Amino acid sequence: MPPRLLYADARGNIFDHPKLFLVGSQGGLLRPVEDIDCIPLPEGSEIFLLPGRLPVGRDGGGKFVTLEQDQVDGGLVSAVAAFMAPAHTSLFSAAYATQPGAPRLPLFAYTALGFSWGKMVAAGIRVDPDARQDQANFNRPKRVEDNARKLLKRFPRNRLAGHLVSCALTSCCPAARNLMLGRWEAPLPIAQACNAHCLGCISLQPDGIVPPTQQRLTFTPSAAEVAEIGCFHLENARQAMVSFGQGCEGEPLTDGQLLLDSVRLMRSRFPRATINLNSNGSQPEIMEALMAAGLSSARISLNSLLRERHAAYYRPDGWSLDDALACLRVVKEKGGFTSLNLLSLPGVNDQEEERQALIRIIEKGWVDFIQWRNLNIDPEYYLQALNIKTKEDAPKPMGIAELITALKRRFPKLGHGYFNPRLEGRTDLTSSPAQDER
Repeated sequence: MPPRLLYADARGNIFDHPKLFLVGSQGGLLRPVEDIDCIPLPEGSEIFLLPGRLPVGRDGGGKFVTLEQDQVDGGLVSAVAAFMAPAHTSLFSAAYATQPGAPRLPLFAYTALGFSWGKMVAAGIRVDPDARQDQANFNRPKRVEDNARKLLKRFPRNRLAGHLVSCALTSCCPAARNLMLGRWEAPLPIAQACNAHCLGCISLQPDGIVPPTQQRLTFTPSAAEVAEIGCFHLENARQAMVSFGQGCEGEPLTDGQLLLDSVRLMRSRFPRATINLNSNGSQPEIMEALMAAGLSSARISLNSLLRERHAAYYRPDGWSLDDALACLRVVKEKGGFTSLNLLSLPGVNDQEEERQALIRIIEKGWVDFIQWRNLNIDPEYYLQALNIKTKEDAPKPMGIAELITALKRRFPKLGHGYFNPRLEGRTDLTSSPAQDER
């Protein structure tokens, strides 16, 4: 039997509907969700009530039905959605009927959430076996706090240390907490500025319509401060790697000299360590210099391989998708490892034209790995902003899971996951993430 519809009453209590089954959205089109499309709601996920949005389910005959009042007391109801834990990718967005005056949704991803076999289920898949951000690995808050104090004591004048301690203790950033716990990937934010105005920027939303979900860096660290934290982590942590380009900053390439100096300082001490850059790929010339300085890998974020959709989302200042693709090419030509941080929305990134554009880039040999990240944005706002029309007679999207499977068959050396792979000590740089990081 398919999963049942979940909805919330006026007090925020969540119920499963006895007669309606779960429905999801693919690019704004309603689609039935089956058990095979779902997994138990991953630990560490969040459940959101969607204000001004009525739940939509389907009855036993397959008809889509908008639930307008509580089946128990006739009161107000609202749709619900799951914000899945890291390492998971959505297959269906939540389905709902938006009412007049409904506020824009905050910057999260909204996965269809149902009830099956006595538990909540989400319409998604786990795309990365790496457990580096699994909730079960963060059950030691006292150790995080103790090590945060030790870090501040060790580097009392290092402003970046203070910022990352705040990220770990206040924002509960998994990457910052892993730094405090001495393991895996450590963040190295450096940039206050950005050369794009992304619709879904999680650290800066100047119009105030939706609040940013993270606080942007308020200072520019020195290369010495950056290298001090990076080298400390690379020297002392288990399965260590470091990454520039975090959710709490702008675009690192806007401060190219700082990036170059920081990479050189760390590389001089750690010849084989994984030093990674997360970027929008806006400045190929700086990327080339970074590769010469010792950068290991680059992850380029894209919402689309179609120029008009990329421009509509990123709203770039003086650069374009061509520059982002040039960065991929430069990194590969210089012997580095490349990842696409593919910000995906079900029903959009699995459209045929999107699939073909992605295949063309992979065929050029510019991509080693795809990180299947959920796009954190109000789906209706995104579709509207990119002028993506929802037509019932349009070709049906392939499905995100089916797209991943098709790419694996066609490009067996292409890696798929969620996190930046640690490259040190690996002989196959195009497989899935290293298993020893658990």
